[in-house]
Amino acid sequence: MADGITNILVVGIGGQGVMTAAEMLARTAMEQGYDVKKTEVAGMAQRGGVVSSHVRFGPKVYSPQIDPGEADLLIGFEAAEGLRWLPHLRPAGIAMVNTLRLVPPVVSAGLYDYPTDPIAELASTGITVHAFDAGAIANELGNSKLVNTIMLGAISDYLPFPSEILKACIVEGFRAYKPKLADINAQAFDAGRAAGH
Repeated sequence: MADGITNILVVGIGGQGVMTAAEMLARTAMEQGYDVKKTEVAGMAQRGGVVSSHVRFGPKVYSPQIDPGEADLLIGFEAAEGLRWLPHLRPAGIAMVNTLRLVPPVVSAGLYDYPTDPIAELASTGITVHAFDAGAIANELGNSKLVNTIMLGAISDYLPFPSEILKACIVEGFRAYKPKLADINAQAFDAGRAAGH
């Protein structure tokens, strides 16, 4: 982390909760007194297109943009998207990747080839990769929409503040807006935290 700034890249496919996860990270960092900048790019997100969000926080952050080789954490909600954004991760960075494989429209349209084994390709680069099936964990908990909370739990021990702070921010958000989902999101966070090691 250069200049005390943490750079987190959250990537995936539209509808997976990428933007929500980035928002939760930004809000939690802000509540911890950090200067926070965030950018979002949604390419046909509503149709299963690719989505990315850059989240940067530290004592003073001037730009939301994370340059190649600068990300401390890469959170891939989908395996090939995790691989595609790998050049943005610094050599000592950590990739936290959901093993889910969703073929985006650009592949079915013949514009790109989907990698045969994106997780193996990631691991072969020598970076630290934690890959697990967040969807299976969500389904075990009985709600497929828990993937973003599971992914946040998975990276929570790699942030510059205690994981409990991020968990509390997420759970309080649900208590305020969707109280019935607060407890299951707390469980999802813990399950993700266990999977991220």
